[in-house]
Amino acid sequence: MRRSLVVGNWKMNGTLASAEALARGVVAGLGSNADVAVCAPYVFLPRLHEILKDTDLALGSQNVADKESGAFTGEISAAMLSEVGCKYALVGHSERRSYYGDSNASVAARFCQAQSKGIVPILCIGETLEQREQDQTFAVIDEQLQAVIDVAGIAAFASAVLAYEPVWAIGTGRTATDDQAQEVHYYIRQYLASKDQSIADNMQILYGGSAKPDNAKGLFAMPDIDGGLIGGASLDADSFLQICRSV
Repeated sequence: MRRSLVVGNWKMNGTLASAEALARGVVAGLGSNADVAVCAPYVFLPRLHEILKDTDLALGSQNVADKESGAFTGEISAAMLSEVGCKYALVGHSERRSYYGDSNASVAARFCQAQSKGIVPILCIGETLEQREQDQTFAVIDEQLQAVIDVAGIAAFASAVLAYEPVWAIGTGRTATDDQAQEVHYYIRQYLASKDQSIADNMQILYGGSAKPDNAKGLFAMPDIDGGLIGGASLDADSFLQICRSV
């Protein structure tokens, strides 16, 4: 039986004071049957680690460097993230792929770097509107997954999480129905099953397509959706906690 996971992605939002208040607000209302984490901006991580270290709210980063150390200005290594208490790290988020040129190869390297320091990578995959309209959804999923499998091996997925991001349904006014989301989650699980059935059966696959309090329950009721990667709604403690309670 897979345990649900809900992860808040705060993106580039907030101040240190608001981040502290938000984290405390989430901790105060925790009580769902899901594991819960927040991925905060790098500069807030040390302070949040102090606040969260004795709570049930886990800490994550929004990215991780694809190199171990060295002359890579502006990057943050997995070792650094581990030192400030990160349990999770997002890799391959659609915004990183779209705006900052993260390739399948660099995402695979980031995945491996996270795991090398005991951090659980949350591998984000998904298609754009153009790709969906051209019926390329499953081909894109195949390519993004296989790029990591080729480098890390399928066994590495036993210590990872997947997040399906239908990029076409994020901030566009379009909405993925429960069935549309389930269709792709099922496909992802079957793709993994073709490599290793046990990995597929135990893999947490999160939905990352603008889940909100009013649609989370239906999405999370789908058999292959194991929780959510939550963007805007995670910036409000009450909204985020409502989503956490929807599992």
